[in-house]
Amino acid sequence: MSDLPRKAVTRTAKLAALPLGFAGRATWGLGKRIGGRSAEIVGRELQQRTAEQLFKVLGELKGGAMKFGQALSVFESALPEEIAGPYRAALTKLQEAAPPMPTSAVHAVLAEQLGEEWRELFEEFEDRPAAAASIGQVHRAVWHDGREVAVKVQYPGAGQALLSDLTQLSRFARLLGPLMPGMDVKPLITELRDRVSEELDYSLEAEAQRAHAEEFAGDPDVVVPSVVHQCEQVLVTEWMDGVPLSEVITDGTDEQRDRAGQLLARFLFSGPARTGLLHADPHPGNFRLLAGDDPDGPVEEWRLGVLDFGTVDRLPDGLPPTIGNSLRMTLDGEADAVYQLLCEEGFVRESIELEPDAVLEYLLPIIEPAQADEFTFTRSWMRHQAARVGDPRSPAHQLGKQLNLPPAYLLIHRVTLSTIGVLCQLGATVRLRDELEAWLPGFVPEEEPPGPDAAEATGALGTEPGRQREPEHDTETGTETGTAVVGAGLGKEAVEETRA
Repeated sequence: MSDLPRKAVTRTAKLAALPLGFAGRATWGLGKRIGGRSAEIVGRELQQRTAEQLFKVLGELKGGAMKFGQALSVFESALPEEIAGPYRAALTKLQEAAPPMPTSAVHAVLAEQLGEEWRELFEEFEDRPAAAASIGQVHRAVWHDGREVAVKVQYPGAGQALLSDLTQLSRFARLLGPLMPGMDVKPLITELRDRVSEELDYSLEAEAQRAHAEEFAGDPDVVVPSVVHQCEQVLVTEWMDGVPLSEVITDGTDEQRDRAGQLLARFLFSGPARTGLLHADPHPGNFRLLAGDDPDGPVEEWRLGVLDFGTVDRLPDGLPPTIGNSLRMTLDGEADAVYQLLCEEGFVRESIELEPDAVLEYLLPIIEPAQADEFTFTRSWMRHQAARVGDPRSPAHQLGKQLNLPPAYLLIHRVTLSTIGVLCQLGATVRLRDELEAWLPGFVPEEEPPGPDAAEATGALGTEPGRQREPEHDTETGTETGTAVVGAGLGKEAVEETRA
């Protein structure tokens, strides 16, 4: 690849080839079956070929296409294993790497943004990128004061490419079903498109990262690199080593998985209480597990490193109390109270009337992780939930279609669902209830204040972080298009494959 394809006609042609490729491979598969090969074998080959072409195109285009692929990657745990298997390796590639931008293009951006003498700002600068993402790539360097830094360079034309890709993908949304059978991807693409301008603005990203770095400075559980320098298309932050979360998912020990899962949940949902911001891009490529000064030290002392604050949800008052209140009342079996609250907040439209007990029955399996002292997230649990709410013949599916997701909860819902997907990929055992009690407003009744530990953590929002706890609000009740929460819109095809 010589450059990031920027011309709309070039990018559109590449994306348009995807559904045509799907159709061509389907014809190839039919021919193989007529020739006597089993449908199962042909199906697996078809999925593998589809995955290879899909992620080659998305990776080369970067921009919105790659951002879309990254967003999908955290949901693969909801798929039946026979479908998820062929895609998993290709999806993981999007979480950590992509074809690099030419060195000449990188140097041109640095000269434009930092001045022609930009090399004087660095003692060392590695031309080979250390990581690539949807709108920029990262280079390792040494700042002029001796600090190791990560230099994020935005791809030329990234904004135009991002909008073009996502507009084009929305037109092909129905045809992209083979990526995630049964998922309604159009709302996801729409939401990603709405976030484009924020993610392209490195000043907003730097502001969000500074807020987190300041709040979590010296924290025993979370590390956020400090911002060193920022301009329109270049962001320089302190370098952070560590084991990528994608490697923990692939090769981590049980202890590493559990520690990573606990810290991931803790950070993502303590963030709004401590900073007024919700990190809204929780795919594995944005996290590291840090062993500290002693690599052989106990895993319980390892910390979570957090990268990429380009997408955040601004929640100055923290997570909405509605989430904690509805979750608590659901666990307590208060069907009428839960239903009334959901109606008041717009989760149930005024024109629709539902049976409160049926709503409670729908929600309880989804919030199972909040019931026990600790819960093991597994792919099989995720697939079971997806099948339960995705089968058009099931009462859960019919009820889920009638629920609504208010716009204010859209990003919170996606972050929650994505986090659950990553926890299931990790297979982590997490003490989720601890985090809910400490960080989720409304989860602990006001007349029953939390214990000393939780009170100490809550009271330390602006001072000593302590042992942080976090919430997880698995209770969101529907998607913008009326599909169910944990199901993420998974429908008939996924259910049938699960049963197979």
